[in-house]
Amino acid sequence: MSVLKKEQAWQLFNESDTGIRSRVYDVVIPADLKPAELATYLDDIYHEFSTEKHPKVIQVG
Repeated sequence: MSVLKKEQAWQLFNESDTGIRSRVYDVVIPADLKPAELATYLDDIYHEFSTEKHPKVIQVG
């Protein structure tokens, strides 16, 4: 997944292995959320998808 801030709004995207990006509309990220808070916020939303190999949301890159 990737997150971009555009015109004061956060946008969430699914990223495919082939480079295709699709917007996720059913998750709203508060506009006033700081970049350092994104991983924690998304981890709270997506915690049920965690696995032993991937136990939490982390920032890459």
